[in-house]
Amino acid sequence: MRKKRLVICGGGSSAHTLIPLLSDSIFDVSVYTSRPKMWSHVIDLEWHDPSGNVVGNYSGKLDKISNNPAELIPDADYVMFCMPVHKYRVALNQIAPYFRKDKTVFVGTVYGQGGWNWMVDEIKSRYGLDDIVPFAFGLIPWICRIIDYGHKGVTYGCKAANYAAVHPKHFFEQIDEELLEPICYRWFGKGKVEQCDNFLSLSLSVDNQIIHTSRCLGLYKACGPTWENKEDVPWFYRDYDELSAQLLANLDDDYEKIRAAIKLMCPEKDYRYMLDYLALERFSYQSQNTDVRESFVNSQTLVSIGTPVVQNEDGLWEVDRNHRFFLDDIYYGNMIAKWMAEKLEISTPTIDEILQWAQQVRKEKFIDEENHLILDSADLAAPFKCGVPTVYGFNSISDCID
Repeated sequence: MRKKRLVICGGGSSAHTLIPLLSDSIFDVSVYTSRPKMWSHVIDLEWHDPSGNVVGNYSGKLDKISNNPAELIPDADYVMFCMPVHKYRVALNQIAPYFRKDKTVFVGTVYGQGGWNWMVDEIKSRYGLDDIVPFAFGLIPWICRIIDYGHKGVTYGCKAANYAAVHPKHFFEQIDEELLEPICYRWFGKGKVEQCDNFLSLSLSVDNQIIHTSRCLGLYKACGPTWENKEDVPWFYRDYDELSAQLLANLDDDYEKIRAAIKLMCPEKDYRYMLDYLALERFSYQSQNTDVRESFVNSQTLVSIGTPVVQNEDGLWEVDRNHRFFLDDIYYGNMIAKWMAEKLEISTPTIDEILQWAQQVRKEKFIDEENHLILDSADLAAPFKCGVPTVYGFNSISDCID
């Protein structure tokens, strides 16, 4: 029996983890990357404990490495995205013409923030791809980083529990058996994936899009826009303070008003995974945390993560305005929530504050003085720039509900 063919799109840290964990699986694995010459055909992965000790080593082989989708996509049975959220739609439209129309292909991502099903439906409609089956994790399965791009990654293990959405729903059991369980539970003895009834719960995730943006604003409010020396920059989680914790709680409150309104609109829907931050943290890590700040400073896997900064023309250090904390979590995170809040006539003071601050940092204009999104601004209208539902032709909350 031939192996199934799985194509990984992108070269993020999750790709460097996924490839080795797929060794001895049912798949021949290939990677679609803009930098094929930087990739080895053997990818190594180290598993570190919280003290940095290596507790496991894994290796996975790549069948093909290419920047040409015509060489990879026609034979694919699975396509898995391992790249920043704001690049999903660009890549989907690059590979869409090469899908075969006479077979079922499972197209998924390690993180379903930002309307993954809307993005996949967009190419299905545009290219007549009726047999594409979208799926997505609710949470990135592992804490992982790149040691040597295209050669080696590191993981600190996987989340204790996770969830994923699939459409049509009856495909979940197959995807879970063939892919989801083998890349977590098989190796780590935890990380089993539960089926989420809908993608909207993933789009309103209170993971990265509220953690990253509230922390960046908290650093700005506590420290100002710049630091003289890089060593003065606080650690992103290790130095997490009460100001940032309060901003996250306030941002979560804004999201909770949106979640509550949608649940009220659709009482027949199963939104059990549309959780507040601490409930989601307790679910995914099986923790007992009841305090936002403690959930970060006591984390054994997050304390080594630094704040993404760059040196400006004056020699000072500032938060990187082109980092995915902005491009993913503002444009494909907070803006989606803000659009929904406007449709629901809900006030969102913390989302507004973050967007007003972010447009100053980004030197753009996407929210006006009365805190309304400027949907026709040049900064939002650029192709694939943001994920507000209007870019998919949606005009109401009902259009967004799957």
